[in-house]
This record gives sequence, structure tokens and C-alpha cells, in this order.
Amino acid sequence: MIKKILTKKGHNVHTFTEEEEAISFARTNKVDLAILDIKLKKMSGIEVLEQMKKIRPALRTIMLTGYPTLETAREAMSLGANEYCIKPIDKDELEEKVSKVLQG
Repeated sequence: MIKKILTKKGHNVHTFTEEEEAISFARTNKVDLAILDIKLKKMSGIEVLEQMKKIRPALRTIMLTGYPTLETAREAMSLGANEYCIKPIDKDELEEKVSKVLQG
């Protein structure tokens, strides 16, 4: 759904089902923005964020969660996430946050 929304807005979007694939992609490709879910298969989105930031410190990031807590929001922001979205994702909110983060 996110890919469909952002592709329609003209963004080049890559999606991954495995955490290691996303990290590897960030290691070998220029990435302007990563949109990570807090709940993933093998790792948490926080762990993926931490690894990606080691590879690309300037990487901009939006974290997604269906289970918002103050603790996860604080942790994500302390590791350098630029924004935090709560699922289900509102199309307009997502577009607005992506635009804001990419401009920032």
C-alpha cells in the first residue's frame, strides 16, 4: 500500500520482506528515506534503524507502528527517526510526512 501511494507521487520505491535485504540495499545504494515498521519478522524496526544509521548516518527515516507507545516513539526518535506514523496509515498523512522529511 505504501509503495502504491508513494509511487503515484513520483517516488522511486523499493520494498523488502527481509530485514537483511533492506540493510544490504542501504549499504550498496543511495537511499533518501527508509520507512520501517516497528514490528518485523526477525528484528525490530528499531534494530534495523540502528544498523541502517551506522551505514548511512544521514538517512532519513519514518517509523510505522500499529502499537504506539511512548517508549518506542522515544527510542525511534533517539536513534534518529525523523517521523513516527501510527497504522492504519492515512494516505494524506503519509504523503505529508514523506514530503516534510525529504525536504528537511
